[in-house]
Amino acid sequence: MYGQKVKLRFFFIVLIFLSLILSTYLVLKSLEENVVYFKSPSDVKELGELENKKIRIGGMVKKNSIDISSNEINFIITDFKNEINVTYSGVVPNLFSEGKGVVAEGFLKDRSFFKASKILAKHDENYMPPEVKEAIGEK
Repeated sequence: MYGQKVKLRFFFIVLIFLSLILSTYLVLKSLEENVVYFKSPSDVKELGELENKKIRIGGMVKKNSIDISSNEINFIITDFKNEINVTYSGVVPNLFSEGKGVVAEGFLKDRSFFKASKILAKHDENYMPPEVKEAIGEK
């Protein structure tokens, strides 16, 4: 019924279409594994169910909350409504201090305890990520 050229063109169009679908699926799947969501301490308190996914928690380091022991540092991140305790083993950025903005990346152990695997560096002492500004209500 159809000629050889029409069948060949149809085959290549179907092949290209399937290739696009497969490549789109693979890209979305790889992005899904590498996405890290940002949350404030208030967002964490409102979570319905705790997931074992890597997240970022941002806010301000509470005054008089930094406790440095021999191999880890404990501190409290606050958005002035809620607080979350953070523990971190490693080197913190030079500009990490009380009353300054911070973003910690890691895993939630429960609604009030966070195990950080990374403390993100800031550009200068006045820098605050836009997400943190929005979470604590500053403009």
